[in-house]
Amino acid sequence: MSRPDITTPTNRDQRAAARKNPLRWGVNYTPSEGWFHSWQDFDADAVRADFESIAKLGLDHVRIFPLWPLLQPNRSLIRPAGIADVGRVVDAAAEFGLDVSVDGLQGHLSSFDFLPSWVTSWHRRNIYTDPQVVDAEAQLIVALAAEVTSRPNVLGMTLGNETNQFAVARHPEQQVTSPAEMGEWFATLLAAARKAWPTGMHQHSFDDNAWFVDSCPVTPRHATSLGDVTTVHSWVFVAVARLFPQGHPARTLFADYLVQLADAYSNDPTRPIWLQEIGAPHPAVPVEGAADFLEQSLRPVLDTPNLWGVTWWCSHDVSRKLADFPELEYSLGLLDSERRVKPGGQRLAELIAAEKTNPTAPVWRSTALSFDPGDEATGVGRSVADPSGALFPAWLELTASGQKPALVRASQRENSRYLAARGITDVRNISDAHSSTHSGCQD
Repeated sequence: MSRPDITTPTNRDQRAAARKNPLRWGVNYTPSEGWFHSWQDFDADAVRADFESIAKLGLDHVRIFPLWPLLQPNRSLIRPAGIADVGRVVDAAAEFGLDVSVDGLQGHLSSFDFLPSWVTSWHRRNIYTDPQVVDAEAQLIVALAAEVTSRPNVLGMTLGNETNQFAVARHPEQQVTSPAEMGEWFATLLAAARKAWPTGMHQHSFDDNAWFVDSCPVTPRHATSLGDVTTVHSWVFVAVARLFPQGHPARTLFADYLVQLADAYSNDPTRPIWLQEIGAPHPAVPVEGAADFLEQSLRPVLDTPNLWGVTWWCSHDVSRKLADFPELEYSLGLLDSERRVKPGGQRLAELIAAEKTNPTAPVWRSTALSFDPGDEATGVGRSVADPSGALFPAWLELTASGQKPALVRASQRENSRYLAARGITDVRNISDAHSSTHSGCQD
């Protein structure tokens, strides 16, 4: 995927052209029967029934999550039957007009870790830095790519779901790595995907620690320079719901803030941004308010010129028959575990239909708040953007005044070509916003 130099005079036109293609609308696929454990007892008919219920909402793609230990139970064994099942899911999606993005190393899902036994316990090895492990991971990426690349309804591959989870300090069995080593890991696996699947849209994903936590080895530079798109995962229960009370606009503007942050960190103003995960987690979002939260969270981002698409989390509720999930996981679906459409699913279907009829026009945000992210190589200093800091409340204050502010790194505030490419004409300091939001918003 080629990208123009940001100094070219046509760059603003290219940013506009990024939205000439229709915005993509999708969902992260959580099987209604057996959750992701269903990969162990693959039932093509159940998958088809799930995809039929998804397609009826007007969605055009799904993101799927084959489990790493089932695909590669031994470092030198990739199960052909497991890889074939991934292809069968892609084929089932095609029957209902759905494109598919495939995740590779799964990894971590909904608080559960899925690591193969050959990197745990007595065989514990670092999944990011051990040469033999990384080589095996690359082989799995290649095997998955080889299986699906020729199918017409595949989009590309995400290396895995929030792969930084294992490297952060809060993980009970942290895999220690550095930003430099993490960058090498991403580059190695993305290169493997690209070689095996030259035409795919390939990327990596991460939680918002990458944007906010100085010690996280995945940095904003990794997020916005490696892979074909920048992925954004927006979850209000992590920090925003603790800092801002129910009904505060911070909760429904958080996704837009993350999208603008992703835009600000990229040196390429045309780089696509994929809102790859966003959900309405209970109790941060009341069950009866999920539909409103969905619409109020998505509408602000739709005018972002380089937004590739929105992929809601998730398709179907986790069944109450399954134990030990965090409570919020049982109610995140657009449909319940019986494939019945919930109010959030109905609201999303209505929003998609409206956008197809009358798409939101791209808007260049002429006003931007400047921030200093510190050392971009290591990520030390990025915490300035954390919701508990000064930047987010200042950005909210500008939004409350009727503006739609962008964000810009301090290193770029004098770069006239860069600012022009993004349509920014007015760069302000955090103090200029005269923020009073934060002091009165805490629970």
